[in-house]
Amino acid sequence: MIIYNVTVNIHESVHDMWMNWMQEKHISEILATGKFSNAKMVKVLVEEEMGGITYSIQYTTDSKETLERYYQEDAPKFREEGQALFGDKMLAFRTELEVISEH
Repeated sequence: MIIYNVTVNIHESVHDMWMNWMQEKHISEILATGKFSNAKMVKVLVEEEMGGITYSIQYTTDSKETLERYYQEDAPKFREEGQALFGDKMLAFRTELEVISEH
């Protein structure tokens, strides 16, 4: 199992609009690609020196191959939409995690 983790720092001035977009549109559209079985959104409790509010969105998928298909078939349009809506008010970085065990 692979977790595709997207960490986002969002500026306070667009926070509410971003949160609504994430909760009402973006996450459900990513899940609708059929490449992820679930998603979890968590708030990072460490305050960043640069300001803003930081979240981690974790999408679970069955394999690295499925994630690669997402990157090729779907990711560009989702990234473009976020950039168009929030520009430099949103900073995102992505991490791939492999689940070793669950207890």
